[in-house]
Amino acid sequence: MILPGTRDPRLVTIRRGGSLTDADHRALALWSADCAEHVLSSFEQVRPADARPRRAIDAARAWACGELAMMSCRASGGHAMGAARPLRGAPRFAAYAAGQAACVAHVPEHDLGAAAYAIQAARAAAPAGRHHEAGRTERDWQRARLPQHLEDLVLEDQRRRNDICWNVFDD
Repeated sequence: MILPGTRDPRLVTIRRGGSLTDADHRALALWSADCAEHVLSSFEQVRPADARPRRAIDAARAWACGELAMMSCRASGGHAMGAARPLRGAPRFAAYAAGQAACVAHVPEHDLGAAAYAIQAARAAAPAGRHHEAGRTERDWQRARLPQHLEDLVLEDQRRRNDICWNVFDD
């Protein structure tokens, strides 16, 4: 689990006692889906018939648009993570990224799980000697797509949780 022991109330929804608005929660889910989809080909190349990670990404987007219940979205995340378990390397990380993206509907802080697993997938898919560079490139791609109004919050959270996210957000 890539969740902190102490939760940042800015990443907890208002209805659960935090200060994150529903609109910002949805924006984090969409960003997470983009992060996961960016590396999904690593999974789909080795398991083209297994649609669970793709369905999780679609579920995250559907939830963000109000078309899917949170519990259904979260369940699809669990199914994507089930697809990851027997695999290794980039395909495993890509499926976990998709699962984490769908779980943002339940807990907004899973956004960094999706991003971190996507960076791990990019690193694992890179040629020997290029892992760190590939991770940095993926991280920068993700950051360029952050909703501008959430950029400071997410970047601060990346610094705060970097150590429990394999240090993938280092500069």
